[in-house]
Amino acid sequence: MDAIYAEVVESIYSRAIVHDKPRFLVAIAGAPGSGKTTLANALTERLNAMPASIRRHAVCVPMDGFHLSRAQLDQLPNREEAYVRRGAPWTFDVSGFITFVQKLRKWAEKDTSASHNQTTPPPSPSSSEILHAPSFDHEKKDPVTDGISITPDTSILILEGNYLLLDEPQWRDVASMVDYRVFVEADLQVARERVAKRHVLAGIEPTLEDGFRRVDQNDFLNAQTISERRLPADLVINGMDEYYLDASNIRLTGATHGYAVIGKLWEEVSREAQVYKILPKASGPAVPLLPQVWST
Repeated sequence: MDAIYAEVVESIYSRAIVHDKPRFLVAIAGAPGSGKTTLANALTERLNAMPASIRRHAVCVPMDGFHLSRAQLDQLPNREEAYVRRGAPWTFDVSGFITFVQKLRKWAEKDTSASHNQTTPPPSPSSSEILHAPSFDHEKKDPVTDGISITPDTSILILEGNYLLLDEPQWRDVASMVDYRVFVEADLQVARERVAKRHVLAGIEPTLEDGFRRVDQNDFLNAQTISERRLPADLVINGMDEYYLDASNIRLTGATHGYAVIGKLWEEVSREAQVYKILPKASGPAVPLLPQVWST
């Protein structure tokens, strides 16, 4: 995936340095097991590893910190279902998350003492300027207030989570408040197997059979919801391999049962569509792997 990481870093960085606001907000979404968290963390690390003379400090904020706490789940009338379905859209504090993103949007437009287009590093932050976001303690299985610090020298803020491009009330507001939207596409059966194995490795379930049972009761249902109700993205990455679709440099025409480019967004024209896989530019000319695809 190194080639993909490099391409996505370049895609984000090249936009951030010419952005007309001091800070650039990115949303990375995808189903459980798609590879979105791995991607978000890798991008953050690579952006922060760039030479100091051109670096734009990046911070990743997962939406996991906005899970309803166990104490809050205990107060729900469907308490038992809430624990089984923890991770579903309705088990998050979506109002709190939207409020947080609104705060981020205002913060992103607030100028710093150094011009955001200069290549010199921004000044050291003062503690009073630091923003905080909740994190999630997987051992305690609860959110941690102010677990993530966002200093004012942050130029690129990466939000990561399942539902950042979900076309449902409140969740859909996120897409309009960020500057760049990335979706990690995945074969749902492969993602299902990944999550089942993850449950076993984490000690949540004793056997792979139990892992699949847990996935089918919750994670797979969530993945189907995400797949069926996804908003357009600026960049679609195949999380299963090294293929990607980028609306900024690949244009598809004539394929009405796939994804079509409208401006710089992908518009899903059929929910039963296959996702067309095109080799990265770095590998040479775009090569369609399925019929009825044209690229220019």
